[in-house]
Amino acid sequence: MSLPPEKTSELKQIIQSHLKKMNIHGKIQEVLAETARVDPGSGRLSEEDFRRALQRRGIIDDVMKDLRFSQVFSPLTDRSHVRNEEMSCLCHTCFNFSYFLQINVDPSRQYLHLQVLGGKAFLEHLQEPQPLPGQVSSTFTLYLHFRDQRFGSKPVPCTCEPDMRENFLLELCRDNADGGKVMDAASMLSICDPIHFVLIKTDISGETTLVSSYFLDWRPVLSSTNSKTCFAVELMGVGSECKVPAGVLTVNLELYPPPAVNLSADVISTQQSLERTRTAEKDRLFLVYAKQWWREFLEIRASHQSKLVKIFAQDENGVNRPVCSYVRVLRAGRLLESSRHAARFVSLLAHERAPMLGGGTGKQEQWCTLMAFLCRGKGDCEDHATLLCSLLLGFGLDAYVCMGTKAKGVPHTWVMTRGTDGTITFWESLTAHRYLHRPVDPDAPPLSPQPKPSSPYRTVGCVFNHQTFMANCQPSDSVELCVFDFQNPSRWKAMSEEALRSVCGPGSCTSLPPLPPLCAPSLDPSAASNQLEMEMRYLVYEHRKDLDLGTVWDDHLCYLLSSALSAYEMERCTGVSCGNEEFQDAVRRAVPDGQTFKGFPIHFLHRNARRAFATCLRSPFCEEIICCRGDSVRLAVRVWVFIYPENACAVWLMFACKYRSVL
Repeated sequence: MSLPPEKTSELKQIIQSHLKKMNIHGKIQEVLAETARVDPGSGRLSEEDFRRALQRRGIIDDVMKDLRFSQVFSPLTDRSHVRNEEMSCLCHTCFNFSYFLQINVDPSRQYLHLQVLGGKAFLEHLQEPQPLPGQVSSTFTLYLHFRDQRFGSKPVPCTCEPDMRENFLLELCRDNADGGKVMDAASMLSICDPIHFVLIKTDISGETTLVSSYFLDWRPVLSSTNSKTCFAVELMGVGSECKVPAGVLTVNLELYPPPAVNLSADVISTQQSLERTRTAEKDRLFLVYAKQWWREFLEIRASHQSKLVKIFAQDENGVNRPVCSYVRVLRAGRLLESSRHAARFVSLLAHERAPMLGGGTGKQEQWCTLMAFLCRGKGDCEDHATLLCSLLLGFGLDAYVCMGTKAKGVPHTWVMTRGTDGTITFWESLTAHRYLHRPVDPDAPPLSPQPKPSSPYRTVGCVFNHQTFMANCQPSDSVELCVFDFQNPSRWKAMSEEALRSVCGPGSCTSLPPLPPLCAPSLDPSAASNQLEMEMRYLVYEHRKDLDLGTVWDDHLCYLLSSALSAYEMERCTGVSCGNEEFQDAVRRAVPDGQTFKGFPIHFLHRNARRAFATCLRSPFCEEIICCRGDSVRLAVRVWVFIYPENACAVWLMFACKYRSVL
């Protein structure tokens, strides 16, 4: 006999209360901790192994023997339901063991289990009603980064108290540098890497907003009872709102397996204080050095005061960091094929200046940390340039970020690489365009041929990467006259590499966030392409219907457009154009004599069909194709979505038609 829903709920409550009374939490922890200590090489612990371990120790029998249901359930109740519910509750006890069992936790490794139990006090959304089932609303998504691990939550509707409930399992030591040996509490105390929380809001149109960026020191859990603690995390705003609370998350932390001996709270507090003191002292010494270096730079020429030389920049939390700290060596594994693919990927991340309250023409100071930039999927030119420079360094190039101006004196940031033969190449991170730099020789005879400027850049004030910072001290900061001979102190004034290493080097201080890895794309290119193409067909059909025009599709012509779209993307990535001859030949064969062919390709960075269609209609040539009139009109549309890391999309769309003209 099955249990009715109300009895099932009542049964679960009774079992949970009984398990808590028996301290089943501690008993299950002992089982897993013993497995990890006694048999660390036994492999991953499956659900069946876990059940057998509980049965061998008599835990299940003890629970069933002490549990009585006669007052709640009739004698006809099927006891198998009771036992199943009991087993279910056992496996869900002790910091959501079902989560661990689903992912087959390796008992030889150490984990930090982080639970988000909900949010509250997101006052900006106080007036927003709870969305109805099936209703589209703005959503919150929480992203986490710890060491070389990244996670993301399920989107939840934006409300004053968002129902954000997630489990994250963080490995404390993934590289296994200690040979698989379980660390004690003192060893874990030396892991000073914080957990980076990034909260993103996505509105109904798909636009993303960075709500908060928060660094959590997890180590107080080392002093808590049973290596488990629960507390509230106050998330602050970003940019100009970095002093204003954005909301509160309730977080539960637990170590698995727990260390044999916990540390005292005083030990942890002392360690944190020492780290802060050491960091503050390094920052102070570097600031003293930077001021002296700047005075020396101004003494070279009075005009240096107006050059764009930036040593520090504010991140999204309003913290001043050396600009060199925003660049690291970043390797993308097999996610990116080459440096040019890296440039293409960075250019697909949308460009948007940091929002600024009020009017005026000023620019909000905000260089995002890499994690915040990747989660948001868009940022300013500085964010793009530092990411591209990091990726080019990962591909073994001698890369630098350049700060200067474009036309009309607009400040801009781009990337430069130096070849072993002295070749200088500029990389525009917003477009993936490359420019070969050939300086003008001001001492050449008047009639000597001089190279023409090939790049849109006008001046350059400084260049930097993760190890180097140099200011341009040449008589003119014009790009076309600039010589990038960094070994010549009369042209470039360099900062001490040792001073930079003290505040920007690996492990130099705890204030710098670690570098997050790139995430592989989760979208299916074929499914995304098919979906967007179907939506485009529907929009064309509806638009022509409003004009009292029929719509007949030519599926063969649609398919032929694929080769053109593939060639366009290849050219954007590599700069090499190929495949156009075959496409033209195929179109000639598909269009009979006496008929006219027209095609219109366009490129987008998003997958919003209505938004893309509205953009296409603003082009007179595209509108002419979509609204084509004539004899034997056949329409074609092809969409190809190219997916890059972080789900960055290059969307190529092509409308075409063939028809017989009517005179």
